Amino acid sequence: MVAATKPASVSAYAGATPQLAALAAPTPSIALGRSTIAPDAIGFSSTRDAGEPLVIPARAQEFRARMFPDATDAEWNDWKWQLRNRIRDLAGLEKAFRLSEDERRTVLELGDRLPVGITPYYASIVDRDNPMDPIRRTMVPVQDEFTHEAAELEDPLNEDGDMPVEGLVHRYPDRVLFLVTSFCATYCRYCTRSRLVGKTGEYHFNSKQFERALAYIEATPEIRDVLISGGDPLTMADDRLEFLLSRLRGIPHIEFVRIGSKIPCVLPQRITPAFAAMVRKYQIWMSVHFMHPNEVTPEVAQACGRLADAGVPLGSQTVLTKDVNDDPETMKALMQRLLKIRVRPYYIYQCDPIPGSRHFRTPVEKGLEIIEALRGHTTGYAVPQFVIDGPGGGGKIPLMPNYVAGRDGDDLLIRNYEGKIFRYPDPLPKEGPGPRTPGAHEQRLAGINAALANGALSNGVGANGHKQNGRGH
Repeated sequence: MVAATKPASVSAYAGATPQLAALAAPTPSIALGRSTIAPDAIGFSSTRDAGEPLVIPARAQEFRARMFPDATDAEWNDWKWQLRNRIRDLAGLEKAFRLSEDERRTVLELGDRLPVGITPYYASIVDRDNPMDPIRRTMVPVQDEFTHEAAELEDPLNEDGDMPVEGLVHRYPDRVLFLVTSFCATYCRYCTRSRLVGKTGEYHFNSKQFERALAYIEATPEIRDVLISGGDPLTMADDRLEFLLSRLRGIPHIEFVRIGSKIPCVLPQRITPAFAAMVRKYQIWMSVHFMHPNEVTPEVAQACGRLADAGVPLGSQTVLTKDVNDDPETMKALMQRLLKIRVRPYYIYQCDPIPGSRHFRTPVEKGLEIIEALRGHTTGYAVPQFVIDGPGGGGKIPLMPNYVAGRDGDDLLIRNYEGKIFRYPDPLPKEGPGPRTPGAHEQRLAGINAALANGALSNGVGANGHKQNGRGH
């Protein structure tokens, strides 16, 4: 049994390096826009990861003392302890937070819907008293989840319709989505796969399913890219995950392997030196799910730094969510802080229309407004793509503000981030004798206009008149 240690001061605990001691110091919150954004406590450090325990800031120490007074430093930094002690019921929520009547009533009425699950670490960064805390909104259910609209679907992206074998989605020509578990460390209330996660006793898919999926990948040489997701793959034991990585790396036509995870954000203790050493062998990439700048904590900085030092390129994925991150100031702070911890902003997703998600969804124009507020106003590395996952299986469709103001003869009129108009010489093609052949763009527009005129686009039918399903969309 590890002896209980209660640090007398932050610096006494974090004495391993001056950088960690500085990161552990408490910082007050500030109001910015509609969100409460904690000050940026992440500084530059030239020190590579030395396998030190994650820092335990004052905020986490205070939460631990209230919720788990007997937990030691070693237990708090043990990712399996964190999973065993997740907040999963009304009693745990009431101990962690001062619940509103809306929250309390909803938890009692959840039934077999998406369960509650919050790691102690992640709960420690939530405002105990504020039901509108941005992270709390994504974790604690409210009555709005019981309001369903006609356009909301259990499987809005039709992933189940593109599964040649169970757990493997083959939608795009050269890549597959490999769902290896239905277990998550935390359950996001806006989850696209809420139909799957937490509904089956939180089991991991079994070896027979893995083998069927791997056999399909081996037999399909056009697949070059595998995205491992779930659930959250990083909840699996190292040896289980290494089994999958080694098998995939043994397939000659697999060039690119990715893992999609929220674990570095909600359970940074999972990123152990042993885990980092294991993934280093397989040259993977990782897409990490972040929602708000308050998630970029000293612990998360250490975990992401450990992955980056292990040669894992990191990208972020963010769901645009009402009253969480739907203002330019919050998104800008998030993207800039992610760059500081070597995570490249990759996607902002429009929230998928799952049942009970109306209170999370914003107008699409809000996403365009945010991209407009980022482009030119901060480094291009901090500007992700804004995409909508086409309902019914249309795949990711990028959207961006229109920077083409028009045309004046042979000049294209383009608008910069300040709203100024510039001319770029772009001569129109000279027409020879006879009618000019429409360009590819004009032909696409004509097809779309024709489809709109006869209503063909209303049921997921493309401008070519074919149903948009299968692997090619």
